[in-house]
Amino acid sequence: MREPAADLRAIAFCLERALAPTFRVRAFRAAAAVVDGLSRAELRRRADGGTLGELPGIGAVTALVISESLAGEEPNYLRRVSTLGGTPVSDGAASLRAALRGDCHVHSDWSDGGSPIADMAWAARGLGHEWMVLTDHSPRLKVARGLTAERLRAQLEVVRELNERLGAEAASGERPFRVLTGIECDINEDGTLDQEPELLAELDLVVASVHSKLRMDSTDMTPRMVAAISNPHTDVLGHCTGRMVREKKRPESAFEADLVFAACARFGVAVEVNSRPERLDPPKRLLRLAIEAGCQVAIDTDAHAPGQLAWQELGCERAYLTGVTPDRVVNTWTAEQLLAWTAR
Repeated sequence: MREPAADLRAIAFCLERALAPTFRVRAFRAAAAVVDGLSRAELRRRADGGTLGELPGIGAVTALVISESLAGEEPNYLRRVSTLGGTPVSDGAASLRAALRGDCHVHSDWSDGGSPIADMAWAARGLGHEWMVLTDHSPRLKVARGLTAERLRAQLEVVRELNERLGAEAASGERPFRVLTGIECDINEDGTLDQEPELLAELDLVVASVHSKLRMDSTDMTPRMVAAISNPHTDVLGHCTGRMVREKKRPESAFEADLVFAACARFGVAVEVNSRPERLDPPKRLLRLAIEAGCQVAIDTDAHAPGQLAWQELGCERAYLTGVTPDRVVNTWTAEQLLAWTAR
């Protein structure tokens, strides 16, 4: 038996994966939320009477999706979008993706993501993950609604309550899943991290990233990055070059890669393989240097919507092509193994 709300969300997922306009995605997610509040009998009555469109948030397209789903048919719209944004990967990359248990870099609508924490968690669980790290932005990044210390503390309580719900769902037969606490913390110009040290110590994992003054000279950027890497709270170095390779293109930041990756290896900080198609950071030549330096890597999506969690295959392809093996990837660990590493 098909579930109309699930089909609507599947369409939204495919659209997000393909970076479709936000208004299109929201239309299907809003319709799914309306369907959640109605019984199947009420939906059938309205579908039979042609009154689905009278419901708020239900238009002609979403009404047709609901009707087809109620009839037990795969909605035509879902069939059309199911391959959008999907990129075939090599067998080696697929094997590496199959070894991954989680994602260390995920955003929610608490900062600049588009979906609630719970929606991101359920989507990650649906992709086969065992855990995800919630890493909304730190306060300095105001354009992304970065979390103040007060808001971050409030988020920790929300995550605790969500994990209780996820635990109850696992007890009733759902796939076990856990949301780990974290942050994508700005690296300040002096190399310090943009959040209270005491609060960072409470988090399960910290991704440290440069978001400002990306064009500073290498003689300044290198010590800035090394200082952040040597901070005992830093676990992952996020999108290290800051480059953008699509549309709003942005060149790589300049830094002494040998020194930065040597610091990552020395202090046990994983180098992120950022899977966003507009980032694909670091470039393959730098990823090879990181591997040669003895660094571990984190293959992350930097997802800002549920459908973007599927981008991890893109990062796996790049990692595989540069010789990354599963034993070098922190995402292959269980949540307990990851927490033991971050608590070192």
